[in-house]
Amino acid sequence: MVRPAQTARSERTREALRQAALVRFLAQGVEDTSAEQIAADAGVSLRTFYRHFSSKHELLFADYTGLHWFRGALDARPVDEPVIDSVQAAVFAFPYDVEAVTKIAALRGGDLDQGRIVRHIRDVQADLAGAIEEQLRRRSGAAVGTPDAALRVTVTARCIAAAVFGAMEAWMVGEERSLGELARITHVALESLRGGVSGTWVTAVSS
Repeated sequence: MVRPAQTARSERTREALRQAALVRFLAQGVEDTSAEQIAADAGVSLRTFYRHFSSKHELLFADYTGLHWFRGALDARPVDEPVIDSVQAAVFAFPYDVEAVTKIAALRGGDLDQGRIVRHIRDVQADLAGAIEEQLRRRSGAAVGTPDAALRVTVTARCIAAAVFGAMEAWMVGEERSLGELARITHVALESLRGGVSGTWVTAVSS
């Protein structure tokens, strides 16, 4: 089991690598930046770099990888709150600097081929869906007792995750990349589900 101190140290290392990569990427571009440079700038070994990230390109998605911040924010929401409302609130507990995130979004759109972007987005979307599904199961307890009920939870979680990432993708390629615009289009995306996805975890599980 990973102890809290180890977890905190690991998160500090990941953040140091993320910040070092952002500085390098903005200064000289993604392709002209090496993993060795990023590791050196962050004050860690190349081996440590690869313990946290599989490639330098993964660092362009490091603001989403793991989603510890999202899981924690979701856990803090009231258990009787509609899950869509909980997810929307949790999304905006995002701990990173908005200006830096906007720059990263621009780098993703400009320096990566579409196939690589799609693969990373799918991986992160799956992580988000997993976090939402865990939350639904935690809130429902014994109510997810049949295959059909479990399937409803899985489908609900994946639909919500798809809506959030649909909004994020639109935001990343749009002209307006302010936090306010991200909030607006995320709200629109999630509200579009409300008629088809039950408004509360109780009906999502038992209906």
